[in-house]
Amino acid sequence: MKQAILLSTLLLMTACSKPKTALKAEITAPISYEFLVGTYTDSLHHGINHLYFSPDENLMTVQTIAAGIANPSFVIASKDGKKVFSLEEEAGIKGGRVLSFTRNPETNELNLIDQDDSEGDHPCHISLSPEEDFLILGNYSGGSLTVFKVDSLGQVDFVQKIQHSGKSINPDRQEGPHVHSTTFDPEGKRVLVADLGTDKIYVYDFNAQNNEPLRLAGEYPMTPGDGPRHLAFSADGTEVLVVEEMSAVLDVFGYEKGVLTPKQRLSLLDEGFKGTVGAAEIRVSPDGKHVYVSNRGEANTISVFGKKPDGSYTRVQNIPSGGLMPRNFNLTGDRKYLLAAHQASHDIVIFERDSISGILSLTPWKANVHKPVYLHRLPN
Repeated sequence: MKQAILLSTLLLMTACSKPKTALKAEITAPISYEFLVGTYTDSLHHGINHLYFSPDENLMTVQTIAAGIANPSFVIASKDGKKVFSLEEEAGIKGGRVLSFTRNPETNELNLIDQDDSEGDHPCHISLSPEEDFLILGNYSGGSLTVFKVDSLGQVDFVQKIQHSGKSINPDRQEGPHVHSTTFDPEGKRVLVADLGTDKIYVYDFNAQNNEPLRLAGEYPMTPGDGPRHLAFSADGTEVLVVEEMSAVLDVFGYEKGVLTPKQRLSLLDEGFKGTVGAAEIRVSPDGKHVYVSNRGEANTISVFGKKPDGSYTRVQNIPSGGLMPRNFNLTGDRKYLLAAHQASHDIVIFERDSISGILSLTPWKANVHKPVYLHRLPN
């Protein structure tokens, strides 16, 4: 009996001492997204903001990371997120300013390293060349575009200015040229410039080796009174989609080596809509199947367009933007969400996006921000 008890005890001790297979708990970081936010300012406390959004944490925060800048209405970053370029949308003897910063991705701290005059009043748009060695500013009130060389440290030096001339049919908005955006084509060999004041898209050849990198290659008139504002390329680069601010229209053009060919014209407005409009921003989903366009004025909508099998576009949704004056919006890197910035209601709201249909659904996430007007997605 004693032997049986001893054997049982030994078996129990052996079982207890046998190493157990460790269960490895995989610790995954919460899904999160980061954006730089450009704003209009009314105080030295306002400026460039950083937005953090994590649906996993049910968290959305905004903090000012560069205060005391006058109207940094457009802000972009280098591909690695370590250099940031912005502007001061101001007027003066030499226009506004272009600003360059270094950014610490860990703390989001911005340090100003250089600035230069824009050489044109109210710069409102910046484009960065594919090699990140040139910046092009669109000066709205100045009716011009200016080119800056960017060195390896992020310092900027003026190299070229191009002054537009002319006008269009609206005496209040189109009394002279108003350059609203400058966009490199997918090859990086050309820059397309939307001029609201002259109702034209200008195509410039771009050669980084020349002392003056831009040379006019063509001009394409829009419908009089359209007021072209921003544009985007289709996913395959064979189309240019232009937002017409004053007519609230999406114009689709075929594109080949700098040549634009009209293809389709679509309204952002529901049938019977009466009121003021102000079409603003455009984004194309990476798969090329959906196009998103914002409209301000009394509309305050985001329009969703889908691409049909025959290659044409059709509007699949017109949804309230969730605030007042949706000047700008952007998609998260995985395209699961769309963030819309509202200048007049001082907020940024978040939509969930259906990847198949492209349809948007407003979520409860919302952040209060003073006059947000641009959202630049940072790398994760």
